[in-house]
Amino acid sequence: MIPKGTPAYLDRGERYVERIVRALYYFKQCALIGPSGTGKTHVVYIVAEITGLPLWEINCGLQTSAYDMFGRYIGLGKENWIDGQIVAWCRIGGILYLDEANMMKQDIAARLNPILDTRGHIVLTEKDNEIVHRHPYGYVIIAMNPFTSEFVGTKPLNAAFRRRMSVWINFDYLSVGDQICPDEVKLVQKRGKVSEDIAEKVVRVGAELRRQYKSGDLPYGPSPGDLINWATLISDGSSPLVAAEETIVGTTSDDAEIQDIVRRIVQATFAE
Repeated sequence: MIPKGTPAYLDRGERYVERIVRALYYFKQCALIGPSGTGKTHVVYIVAEITGLPLWEINCGLQTSAYDMFGRYIGLGKENWIDGQIVAWCRIGGILYLDEANMMKQDIAARLNPILDTRGHIVLTEKDNEIVHRHPYGYVIIAMNPFTSEFVGTKPLNAAFRRRMSVWINFDYLSVGDQICPDEVKLVQKRGKVSEDIAEKVVRVGAELRRQYKSGDLPYGPSPGDLINWATLISDGSSPLVAAEETIVGTTSDDAEIQDIVRRIVQATFAE
């Protein structure tokens, strides 16, 4: 699938798209690292759309089996083989996007190593040791959250796998804590169709939630898209508190205590 109509990304001089394209041109693979909601996947979609390359997206945090990744026979006997996503990417080319890469199973990471180094192939032991070579226009982007205790299931990236990533690009939020990005305020104002005052308060709430998320006190920090969704409901007539209940409160966590923390931040900000 080649993405179409991907929304523009708010770039403050980081040149993420340019840097990723450069990395793929010279090295064919790169890694993106940053908290959830910082736009890693968004930028990958933009890169795929600009380059016109098919995007093969795999979330490694899901319980994805080796059969799904590499392929299997279906039915009786060995007549009907179906390629998994990684093998199909090897044959067809495009961008293989491995999201949540530091939640990948070790056996799958080990099988990827020959594809990512100078050998450039995979051996299908399930299919009489067929050798499938990596397409000349086959590129790899991995994305991951920083390895910290609050990300259940994450682990340090396999050392051999890590060394095969030639370029590492760090992502961060636009606004965190007391540092409010005027461009993010304008974005929320424009796309959420709210006043500048409302947009600034929405971003201030998001910035505080992100600060607490980065310090390990909350399980999630809202993305610009989350804040725009909240602002959209406000512009539709809901009060900020009611709109927050339907958006960022539930998005942050199902835990009642954590939801109360979010509510208090919203109430304190909009009471100013």
